[in-house]
Amino acid sequence: MIGNNAALAAALARFEGLYPKTIELSLGRVEAALEALGRPQDRLPPVIHVAGTNGKGSTSAFMRAMAEAAGLTVHVFTSPHLVRFNERIRLAGEIVDDARLIAWLDRTFEAVQGLQITHFEATTAAALLAFSEVPADLLILEVGLGGRYDATNVIAKPALCVITPIDFDHKAFLGSDIRKIAGEKAGIIRPGRPVVTAIQRKVCDEVIANEAARLGAPLYRLKAHFIDAMPDDISLIGEHQRGNAALAAMAMQLFGASTRISQDAIFEGARTATWPARMQKLKPGPVTALAPDAEVWLDGGHNPHAARAIAHHLKTLPGRTVLVTAMLASKDATGFFLPFRHLKPDVFTLPNAPGHRGAEPHDLADAARTAGLNVTACADLNAAVSAAAATGADRILICGSLYLAGEVLAANNEPPA
Repeated sequence: MIGNNAALAAALARFEGLYPKTIELSLGRVEAALEALGRPQDRLPPVIHVAGTNGKGSTSAFMRAMAEAAGLTVHVFTSPHLVRFNERIRLAGEIVDDARLIAWLDRTFEAVQGLQITHFEATTAAALLAFSEVPADLLILEVGLGGRYDATNVIAKPALCVITPIDFDHKAFLGSDIRKIAGEKAGIIRPGRPVVTAIQRKVCDEVIANEAARLGAPLYRLKAHFIDAMPDDISLIGEHQRGNAALAAMAMQLFGASTRISQDAIFEGARTATWPARMQKLKPGPVTALAPDAEVWLDGGHNPHAARAIAHHLKTLPGRTVLVTAMLASKDATGFFLPFRHLKPDVFTLPNAPGHRGAEPHDLADAARTAGLNVTACADLNAAVSAAAATGADRILICGSLYLAGEVLAANNEPPA
């Protein structure tokens, strides 16, 4: 099992308890922290700001690969991490090392003394400080939750904004009105700055278009023919990833108007991008050893939109797939399982990774049964994978939570690089 650096864990833990709520969407606290740090958000490389419900990480990975194929140096900020916090901050192509990260966290902690600030807001401020002090040609900045009041939404003039597919998720914070959810995502749009949007349901497209028009922001919509133009051998698996690659390609064409990102670089990036826990086939390790006669795959998808994409891909594969699943208690478990009802995979539920408010395995089992699936509740990951292997299925797909995905990668000695 892979562990975090103890000194880094202590540096991160100091931010806990500075604010009574784990999440409260607002910009005032992070803006105060950034003022105390000398406004690093004003000293960043050109920024591509990315919001949406699904595909943010994959689209960001494609953009990074395309830009790097063109010879650019790229910073990337993503969340949550899978195994180590460092994964959230990629500096000029490399995951930040412990020593430098601790130093930036120390400076941020000193700056926020006397301020109320959430853990995510404080660590976002530390990341922006890091990005401001290491040269790069581009910063890809992924929204944590929502958009309008997310801690990343402090960039006055991004090079462009990208909005990936919008759907229901985080209902406790964003609500269940899809128009309002789209409004929160569209909150990253800035006056006069270009916006690239994925193919959206009509109501979301209208909200984005209205906000772009109100702010005089040029709007570029992804079209089906652009997806068709992507190479057949893109690196990430699933038809939905072709859409993410095409969205990234549109963004790079706009950004590349000044940096001359060629079509060759765009196609090379589409073929070489990596993003863990997205239909990732696990390598030999302690987890896969529990299922010696089956392939073991991993996907962090955790909402109905992601489940539809996963199920669509599974329909194209030969043989039989079974699911090993854990989820957060706040997620729509029945909505997640419903897209699999025609495939009818056996499902094995387990508790989510420690430290997160996971759904109980028997509650997940009830949700899977509501979707018409055969399900067994298990005590832990080893028990669930072993039980899944005993079915004789051709493949086991571990899915339902990025926190579960991180636990699996750590247990299989396969951390993101």
